Amino acid sequence: MKSISLGGAAAVFAAVLILLSLLPTAGVAADITVYKSPYCGCCAEWVTHMRSHGHDMKTVEMEDLTAIKKMTGVGEHLQSCHTAVVDGYVIEGHVPAADVARLLTEKPKARGLAVPGMPIGSPGMEGANPEPYEVLLFQADGSASVYARH
Repeated sequence: MKSISLGGAAAVFAAVLILLSLLPTAGVAADITVYKSPYCGCCAEWVTHMRSHGHDMKTVEMEDLTAIKKMTGVGEHLQSCHTAVVDGYVIEGHVPAADVARLLTEKPKARGLAVPGMPIGSPGMEGANPEPYEVLLFQADGSASVYARH
């Protein structure tokens, strides 16, 4: 597992990397970079879920993800515990790999996908009593629509 721990001025460098990774690229899929807390176990489980579905994952560990969420356009109503970027899109929270694959295939005009909060039963948040949850397709203006229901 690749992990990088950032703080202070290194966050500026991370910001530049985020902006570059948000530029669309050709092809079906690209490497996924996930920004997460070094202390969050469910984030690590989501990374494992994505890897098990064939995605190359790079983790960047940060103490505070506020700047990342702001830079990637993830409004408070969409936020979860980690933020990822792939092929010009933002993936916020415990989005299933199948929904990410669909996004990368269909390439809708959108900022990205989000699973707000941390619903039990979503990838990385497996538990005894799974609850229904929605994956939202969100736009740069913060508006969102249901992309998938699980």
